[in-house]
Amino acid sequence: MSSDPLKALSDMASDAHARIQAAHQHINPVVSVRRGMRDVGIPADAMTFDCLRTRRRITLILHDEQPGLLLYQFVTIDDEVADEFRQIALAEVSVDTLVEWMQNYFGADA
Repeated sequence: MSSDPLKALSDMASDAHARIQAAHQHINPVVSVRRGMRDVGIPADAMTFDCLRTRRRITLILHDEQPGLLLYQFVTIDDEVADEFRQIALAEVSVDTLVEWMQNYFGADA
């Protein structure tokens, strides 16, 4: 894992995006890195995967106060965020993890 967790996650997201587009063109997720949390004093970076067709979003958070963990949730674009975040060790997250989440949540077979 890179010493820069956001860079490592961004690289995995880029690879996952390419794999999803190659296998499931109808999903076509929009990947965004959002630094707005830092702008309002929250020591964290956010990344989102949006599926415009299903209006679903996967939100990933790297929080400075929880190093080594990735916080994530499955919400709708309209809801933006929910109350509960799940967490997983960042070392356990791979391109395959992100691809599986997108396939399952965005409906690869829809």
